Amino acid sequence: MATTNLPQNRVALESGDEVRVFLTSPLPTNTYAWISGGECLVVDPGSDGDLLAQELADVKVTHVVATHGHNDHASGVGELVSATGADFAMAEGDVDWVLAHAGRPDHWGRAYGSPCPRPDRLLAEGDTVSVGTAVFTVYAAPGHTPGGIVLLGGGSAEGYCFVGDSIFEGSHGRTDLEGGDAAVMDATLHRLAGIIPGDTVLLCGHGNATTMAREIATTPFYR
Repeated sequence: MATTNLPQNRVALESGDEVRVFLTSPLPTNTYAWISGGECLVVDPGSDGDLLAQELADVKVTHVVATHGHNDHASGVGELVSATGADFAMAEGDVDWVLAHAGRPDHWGRAYGSPCPRPDRLLAEGDTVSVGTAVFTVYAAPGHTPGGIVLLGGGSAEGYCFVGDSIFEGSHGRTDLEGGDAAVMDATLHRLAGIIPGDTVLLCGHGNATTMAREIATTPFYR
């Protein structure tokens, strides 16, 4: 296998599942591969879909999910699904954006990645995405973008949540870009705090992982 040069970290969980974290796109973005029972869910494939496919050649990539439609999270979808045959899913609220912008200049005029295909599946609150013995429930999380979502783990993924750019360690995604809404984001953050258990590990789109309890205790917008 060719060397991809994608920085990554691999974590084996007590449940038997594995999480691989890759740094992709110019920003950089955390791209996650959740592996369970030989199947793999990729969340937010950045702009390096072809390289991700090489890194994940040892597992069967069955699902690709974008937590929202910004280039740094979704412009690698096309190459990854083309290489793996995986289904692509995201929320309807960001579909028009990603079809118009992926692989083209972003808010700062930077073009990277490639155009994004139309999703095979539109995700709405209450839907689930499963790989192996891991089950992720979709919750709407608008504010950073209209179609933002989080994926709360159950089964062998219990205790973990993919939060995209909705929650960062000590912060949250920007609301001053097109499609952002500060009031909606504030409502989303407080709503998620009531849904996600405190000891849940939040796998953020950028920066370090954190927990829901830590964010509620330490970040001003929860007070």
